[in-house]
Amino acid sequence: MKILVIGGCGFIGSHMVDRLLTEGHSVVVIDNLSTGRLKNLEHQKENPNLKVHIHSITDFENILPIFEGVDQVFHLAALADIVPSIEKPMEYHHSNVNGTICVLEACRKHHVNRIIYAASSSCYGIPDNYPTSESAPIRAQYPYAVTKYLGEEYCMYWHKVYNMNITSMRFFNVFGPRSRTSGTYGAVFGVFLAQKINNKPFTVVGDGKQTRDFTFVTDIVDACYTAAQNKRCIGEVLNVGSGNTYSVNQLVGLLGGEITYIPKRPGEPDCTFADTSKIKSLLNWSAKVPFEEGVKIMLDNIDYWAEAPVWEPTSIAKATEDWFKYLAK
Repeated sequence: MKILVIGGCGFIGSHMVDRLLTEGHSVVVIDNLSTGRLKNLEHQKENPNLKVHIHSITDFENILPIFEGVDQVFHLAALADIVPSIEKPMEYHHSNVNGTICVLEACRKHHVNRIIYAASSSCYGIPDNYPTSESAPIRAQYPYAVTKYLGEEYCMYWHKVYNMNITSMRFFNVFGPRSRTSGTYGAVFGVFLAQKINNKPFTVVGDGKQTRDFTFVTDIVDACYTAAQNKRCIGEVLNVGSGNTYSVNQLVGLLGGEITYIPKRPGEPDCTFADTSKIKSLLNWSAKVPFEEGVKIMLDNIDYWAEAPVWEPTSIAKATEDWFKYLAK
């Protein structure tokens, strides 16, 4: 098939491209390189079945022709991270909501057969129950989470009104090689690995007992690929998680190094843990990569984070001022 990966130069997107090329498909990528990196596809640059277009998905007229003849779309592009979404909510809405509408309309006009949308478990906010099911209340705590959920709502609307074959996948705490190295204070793995390279203490939030459903990137990709081949999940919202939850202290123990503790942040749950019974029932899917194995793979590829920002308590406090200002109750 001819398959379009939106955000294909990014962390998850580049792994999606690898999987699709391995499966023998012709792959087209759209990415504006705001967070993605051409380096993430460097190993595929000679592959005749890959074509990359540098565009913003909000530029509807320019991206529209790229959708011609496309069989499937994996929409994995978004502005991510909490802090910049608090500082620049309009930019996040433009990218993650308006951009998603542009993708949906381009798919509709070119009769794309199948669409997979990358949603976020951040929509649950601080849940009442763990593991958390897809029917849990939506309690988005910050603009990034709101915009990802609004994108999902538009996808479900386009499915119902325009009869488009769409599935929304709510990802939980994705980690793996090629995760973001931008200047934004964000995902824990990028922060910790840069600190490890530079022999700096790990900045552990709170007491480190909080747990996260760390899910390895190839499992996320496998879930998306499996969903795209299966009609049973059309029009559905599916959690994608590891099947377990792991403490930050466990992660630090696997990485090995000194610790410095920083204040607990408002709006963050003590636990993220996906109820994956729905995706198991509909697709017979479950994660395959154990947490310990995933961390080892990260350490084996640690040089990727050599140029990433090195965070320490003072710079983190400065970067998260708006977080505490607007989200503290």
